Amino acid sequence: MLPRLFAVYRTVCRYRLDTLLPNERRPWPLRLLIALCPVRQVDTSQARGRRLREALEALGPVFIKFGQLLSTRRDLLPDDIADELALLQDQVPPFSTAEAVALIEQSLGSSIDTLFSEFEHAPLAAASVAQVHAAVLPTGESVVVKVLRPGIESTIRADLALIKQLAFWLGKTLKDGRRLRPSEVAADYERTLLDELDLRREAGNASQLRRNFLGSGLVYVPEVHWPLVTTSVMVSERINGIPVSDIAALNARGVDMKLLAERGVEIFFTQVFRDSFFHADMHPGNIFVDASNPADPTYLAVDCAIVGQLDESDLYYLARNLLAIFKQDYRLVAKLHVECGWVPPETPVAEFEAAMRTLCEPVFERPLGEISFGHMLVTLFRTAGRFNMEVQPQLVLLQKTLLNIEGLGRQLYPELSLWDTAQPYLERWLAERYAPQTVLKRLQADAPAWLETLPMIPDLVFSRLKASAPVREVKQTHTLWTAAGTLGAASAVIATAMTPTLPWVAGAGAALFALALLKHRS
Repeated sequence: MLPRLFAVYRTVCRYRLDTLLPNERRPWPLRLLIALCPVRQVDTSQARGRRLREALEALGPVFIKFGQLLSTRRDLLPDDIADELALLQDQVPPFSTAEAVALIEQSLGSSIDTLFSEFEHAPLAAASVAQVHAAVLPTGESVVVKVLRPGIESTIRADLALIKQLAFWLGKTLKDGRRLRPSEVAADYERTLLDELDLRREAGNASQLRRNFLGSGLVYVPEVHWPLVTTSVMVSERINGIPVSDIAALNARGVDMKLLAERGVEIFFTQVFRDSFFHADMHPGNIFVDASNPADPTYLAVDCAIVGQLDESDLYYLARNLLAIFKQDYRLVAKLHVECGWVPPETPVAEFEAAMRTLCEPVFERPLGEISFGHMLVTLFRTAGRFNMEVQPQLVLLQKTLLNIEGLGRQLYPELSLWDTAQPYLERWLAERYAPQTVLKRLQADAPAWLETLPMIPDLVFSRLKASAPVREVKQTHTLWTAAGTLGAASAVIATAMTPTLPWVAGAGAALFALALLKHRS
């Protein structure tokens, strides 16, 4: 780890990244370290954006990914830096074709000439973890071949070890280190990055996303050729589209940019709330546009290595929190944070409500199109931190993806209001979640598991009563009959879910469970 730490130090010094800070904000220890470093430094008259990009490239994939995220936030960065960081999305320096061919042949167990009728030696794109070559299968189908960079795992593991050590140190030394849970966040980031080193996982993610949106017209995910997928090589359908960051080309084709931006938001919320399975690396290098019908553009998504998932409770509370913010119902925001356990149960709701109002009211005085939804969400969690809100690792990917989506949407259509687009979707989602037909479907899905559990409930109830303190005879009998009635009601729900035409099962279930409980008691 120490050699890697020293490498980071040398890179910062070589590219004089300290000059990105105003002179008065550079701490003296940093100035001293820069002065003592023996490495030859680049000319500081060189563009700062270029120096930052080259430094991130030199540091490797973990740092490149950080630059990719920053490149989507032009509202946070000067244009010269944003333009340079955008080159990290798919123009990372490639590794040699000879190495790529050797890795492909070793992984797939055949020569390139046998596997493909054509293989382009110059890579189509090179990213932080892998690069992509165009090819043609013997069947004549155009494909792309993704191959991991040689030695990438050792580099990533070294960076992750450094990050984990820093996170541990921050957790121990920072005043609110326990609340921020840096070690858990670092562990979650480690899992995410290591998952990228197994292309079989990416292929599985791509297949799932493809199924989720097949025929939707919103987004198209290329088909995976599973016989040609291994840990380090993945072959999939080649798609043709305009890079979503090429605004000039999209405008030249007459693409409806407003519709394209709104569809991007719709795709995000559909992935999160309908499927609970979302592409979590949606920087512009991974997104293309099919502009064959400019009035009805379709997104093309690649590189599905990183996906996020939320459980039912997180989705429910997230949707209600967002709607409460939309409606400026700060009391509900405060209550929901307590209810879902994001802040301690003893949190004063009135004080939390006042803090939310202080944060949000000045923002809502501006036109909705000028409000950054992503910033609002991040600031909300930051404010909640004053009330000992712990970082929720499962929401980190969601926040990152939301920042990506909003940054991308505003590039396409600066007047985009994420609020106006998101609110109707969230309201429909909550309404559909509790619609009778949706509830019935959920009951039908859960009914088999409930039926397996019901025969064991009388024993569990009796054991619980037996273990509790003695109660009066009448009260105990009443408890037994209440339990029986509850079980009967449960059987009624299950009967309705499984066979709505047999309501008599409910009464039979109640009677059987009552007899079983009373038998135990006697």
